[in-house]
Amino acid sequence: MYEQVRQTIKGINAINVTPFHSNLEIDWASLQQNIDFLLDQGIEAIYPCGNTGEFYALTIEEAKEVTRFVTKHVAGRALVIAGVGYDAATAADLARHAENCGADGIMVHQPVHPYLLTEGLIHYYKHIACATSLPLLLYIRSEQITLEAIQETVKLPNVVGVKYAINNLPLFTKTVQAINEDIVWICGTAEMWAPYFYAAGAQGFTSGLVNLETERSVRMMKALQSGKFDEAMDVWRDIVPFEELRAKYGTGNNVSVVKEAMYQLGLIATNKVRPPISELKDDEKAQVGQLLRAWGHAIPDALA
Repeated sequence: MYEQVRQTIKGINAINVTPFHSNLEIDWASLQQNIDFLLDQGIEAIYPCGNTGEFYALTIEEAKEVTRFVTKHVAGRALVIAGVGYDAATAADLARHAENCGADGIMVHQPVHPYLLTEGLIHYYKHIACATSLPLLLYIRSEQITLEAIQETVKLPNVVGVKYAINNLPLFTKTVQAINEDIVWICGTAEMWAPYFYAAGAQGFTSGLVNLETERSVRMMKALQSGKFDEAMDVWRDIVPFEELRAKYGTGNNVSVVKEAMYQLGLIATNKVRPPISELKDDEKAQVGQLLRAWGHAIPDALA
């Protein structure tokens, strides 16, 4: 199992959305449609309860049900790597739940806590890792997660990868070079940064874009795997306006842009997101429509 996960995450790691009805309850039919789209497009690693899935806007029971639903629906057709987080006990409980559901791995979100110390972080990750036999990935979003914390944690036998989402390439390079364990490094800031992370040692990247359009992401991945940097940058130039819109407001638009694009393409029933994020402004919705049209999609004027 561990080797299969290691090999598969050296590719596109799709962070699916959690669609909502207008009343902000989970739209299970749209979630199934989202997962079917990813499977139909040949995506091999799907991550329910990631940040693009609005993990921290879900209740614990909702997060469990999303993991259960996605794992059951995928049914071995792709890897399911479930996001877990909150306090150590809750994260461990979510990890056990994911394993009981038949998930293939877990991704540990960075702890949401104002005070993070190296020794405490190591204990946090160890507590979760000991709760499950599943392969485990760390999700690193802040330089508060020190090199020492990463070095000690990746020694745990079930840690197979690190999703690194700090756009500090010298720091990432130093981190990769300082760790000798058999770890898969994943660019956690999607296609926008993937070519640069690959140059520094990444072997996979996460993507929200693939929820609505996979062709460009697949082309970029193949180019990076083949060492064809110029071809990867051709794709980069094509998708960068979309990713820049997602990065607006300190990445506050990250989910809203993806959901708006999916809604305009008819891939989910609404563009609703839960607080503390919000829907796009009207001019931003129009920008999404313009970008989709530039990629060759037919978008009704009423939606864009």
